[in-house]
This record gives sequence, structure tokens and C-alpha cells, in this order.
Amino acid sequence: MNAYLVGADALGNIPQLLAEHGITVQKHVSGRNVAHQRKPPSLNGADLLILFTDFLSHNVMKAYRELANDEQVRFVACRRSVCALSQSLEKLGEVRDCSQCPNRKNKR
Repeated sequence: MNAYLVGADALGNIPQLLAEHGITVQKHVSGRNVAHQRKPPSLNGADLLILFTDFLSHNVMKAYRELANDEQVRFVACRRSVCALSQSLEKLGEVRDCSQCPNRKNKR
């Protein structure tokens, strides 16, 4: 699964947490650059949009949410912390341990 991240200057441990969930960072934009504050033309095949709310204005978040809805991409809005992101991913149903995944074919 690929994620498009919006917000935060530095990601810290977030890529590691996403990797534990089987998610790779496809693209990250900080949101501070004026070009990043405009609605992008496309999410370029991303499966998940992650918005870090403590770095974005309401208008920027609204534009990205609308784009995600238009392209039928799931999105998560949370603070930029490993704990907040982990809780948001769990609410989406992203299971860390593959042995608990309901779609797993090899159940042992």
C-alpha cells in the first residue's frame, strides 16, 4: 500500500511505523511551500492519504480531502506523532500482525 503524506517538515519514526503496517511512503509534501498548499492535480496512484493536522490550514486539508474523495482514496487526519498515527491506522482496520488479518489465505 502506498501513502501520500501531507504536512510535517520531518517525518521522524513515521516511515518505520508505516512499514510495520505494510505501507510505503509514496510522496511527502511539507505543506509549508505555497505550491504544496494548492490542490494537487492527482494523488498519483496512492492508496492512502495521511494529513498531519498540526501543520496544515483548514483550506489545505479541505482541498486534499476533496481530492481523496474524488479519486476514491481513503484518508486519515491526525497529529504528527507515532501514537496518533498508529491509532488512526488501527481505526482504519490496518492490522500490524499479519496472522490476525481476515484476508490472510494461509491461516495456521
